[in-house]
Amino acid sequence: MKTHELLQETSHRPWKLPNQNWKFYQEWNNAIFLHWQVEVSELIKHVPEELEIDLFQGKAWVSIVVFTMEKIRPKYLPAFPPISNFDEINIRTYVIANNKPGVYFLSIEGGTLLSCKIAKAISQLPYRFSKMHRTSTSFKSNNETFKDSLDIQYKIGSKVTQKSDIDLWLTERYALHQDASTTINEFEIHHIEWPIKELTLNHLDVKYQRFNTLINGTPHKTQYSKGVQVLAWDKKSTPRNKL
Repeated sequence: MKTHELLQETSHRPWKLPNQNWKFYQEWNNAIFLHWQVEVSELIKHVPEELEIDLFQGKAWVSIVVFTMEKIRPKYLPAFPPISNFDEINIRTYVIANNKPGVYFLSIEGGTLLSCKIAKAISQLPYRFSKMHRTSTSFKSNNETFKDSLDIQYKIGSKVTQKSDIDLWLTERYALHQDASTTINEFEIHHIEWPIKELTLNHLDVKYQRFNTLINGTPHKTQYSKGVQVLAWDKKSTPRNKL
């Protein structure tokens, strides 16, 4: 889909597109979603006080999202595959700021060292490098510094034709709210509604010690998507004491 066509697909969005021009194009492909219902009392320890934790029917959620980032580039420049294509892991939760429901990253990892350095410098997002290996039915990552690891073996199932309310709540997010040293940064994004398939886990081993109270046992929900094309706008920064 051309970017001008993508900008016309807006009926599924909860609010209008930004008035400014988008700044980055990217693709989030072959996405694995693993979702856990968590206790708010534990989650609040990991989320800045300026952000309101978003709840679904009174419950908080944390998700691991594994995908392959491809073709990321500024608006007027071509993609450069050695930097623009890499595997990524987001550990995220769901928050509200400026009346916009979005996501907040508890952790973000990339599989290419240089890509992580560039992304962190440009966006202020907390990228860090982890070794990653992916096949069509498995994904492994390891970070020796943080002692983090993820090992997934999975099978992709049928298309989800009737999405539930929780399917939509967990995936259809069009803002990222992230803390920096003195600000809360907001990034608006746009994509079509995620196409979702069922996902069966044949094996899962998650080791993120600092998130042990949030991520443990079998996920309460799993999903797979072939991916979406994404447009992202430049960040808007608000001083932390102004929210």
